[in-house]
Amino acid sequence: MIEVDTLLTDEQSKLYHVVRDFADGVVAPAAYRYDTERRLPMEIIAQMGELGLFGLPFPRDVGGQGKDYVSLCLAVEALARADQSIAVTLEAGVGLGIVPIYRHGTREQQERWLPDLLAGRALAAFGLTEAQSGSDAGGTRTTARLERGEWVIDGSKQFITNSGTPITSLVTITAVTGERLGPDGTPHTELSSILVPAGTPGLEVGPPYDKVGWHTSDTHPLTLTDVRVPEANLLGERGRGYANFLRALDEGRIAFAALATGAAQGCLEEALRYARERVVFGREIGANQHVAFTLARMQTRVHTARLAWLDAAQKLVHGKPFKAEASVAKLVGGEAAMANARDASQVFGGYGYLNETPVARHYRDSKVLEVGEGTTEVQLMVIARSLGLEA
Repeated sequence: MIEVDTLLTDEQSKLYHVVRDFADGVVAPAAYRYDTERRLPMEIIAQMGELGLFGLPFPRDVGGQGKDYVSLCLAVEALARADQSIAVTLEAGVGLGIVPIYRHGTREQQERWLPDLLAGRALAAFGLTEAQSGSDAGGTRTTARLERGEWVIDGSKQFITNSGTPITSLVTITAVTGERLGPDGTPHTELSSILVPAGTPGLEVGPPYDKVGWHTSDTHPLTLTDVRVPEANLLGERGRGYANFLRALDEGRIAFAALATGAAQGCLEEALRYARERVVFGREIGANQHVAFTLARMQTRVHTARLAWLDAAQKLVHGKPFKAEASVAKLVGGEAAMANARDASQVFGGYGYLNETPVARHYRDSKVLEVGEGTTEVQLMVIARSLGLEA
C-alpha cells in the first residue's frame, strides 16, 4: 500500500501517525455506539483538544500549535478513516469557527474567543446557509440593522455544524446590512459577518436534523428573532462578509477533500482486511481477480485524491492561487469516497449492509462529500471558469 509518509516532512508524518493512532484506539471503538445514539461524544472532543488539534494551523503567540494548513488536513484525513463525523467536527470547528475570528477579528474579539476555541474547550459555528442561499450566498435573506449601538438580526439559517453542542460558544452569522453602489452605479447587497454568542435572547437552536449519515456530527437549523448584539460584534469590515466567506470556503474545500480522502482510505483498509480474511470455495476472496482489481481501483482513487488535496494545500501554504486546485481536490476526493464506499460494501457482501460495519457507515456518510462545501456541480463550474469558460 502506498504510504502517505513519502509526501510529508518528518514532523507532518509524526503528526499524521499520532492522530491515526488516536483514531484507531479511541475514535473507532466508540464510533458505532455514538452513531446509533446520534450524539457527539464530548469526551472525545476534549481529548482532541488536549492533543492540540483545534489549534494546529495557528501561531503559538495566540495559543495555537504553530503548524500549517497541511497539518490540519492531515489530522482531518486521519480521523475520517475511522469516523467522518468526528473529522468534520474538527474541520468545521477550525475552518468555519476559528479561522474567521483569527483572520478578521479585532484584538478584543480574539482575546475573548480564541483561547477556549484553540484549546478545544469551546466550539464555534458559521451561519451562512439558508433555505434560498448556500453556494449562492448573494441570496441571503437574514438581515441586520443598526439600532442605538446594537445590531438587530432577524432571519434563519440551516445545516449549521457545531451550532448546538454543550460547548458551542458562538455562531458567526452572515446577514444583509444594507446596499452599496458598485463601480457601474448599480446597487449591490452588502453582506457582513456578525458574532452572536450562544444563549443570546432570540437565537433559537432547532432540533437536530434526521440525516442519512454523519449521525454523530452536531447539525441544527437556527432562527434569529430580534437578536441584539453590540455593534462591536461586527466581524471584519462591514460589507466584506461575502468576500471573507469565499476565502474561507476555498480553504475549507481543501480540508473537506482531505476528509474525503480519509474516508476513501478507511474503506480501502476495511475491504482489504476482509478480502484477506473471507474464505469462499476454499480460498480468500482477495485471490479472485475481480476483487483484487476492485481493491486496486480503490487504492488508485485514494492516492489520486491525496495528491490532489496536498497540491492545493501546498499552494495555499506558499501563498499561491489555489481556488481551482481546491475545487479539483474537493471533486476528486468526494467522488473517491463515494466510489470506495460502494465498492467496499460490495466486497463485504451482506455484511456490508449491516450498520455495525464501518463500510456501511462510510456508505451513508460519504454522499454528503459530494454536496457539502459546494456541490460537485459547483466545483465543475469553478474549474471550468479557471479554464476561461463560462459554465
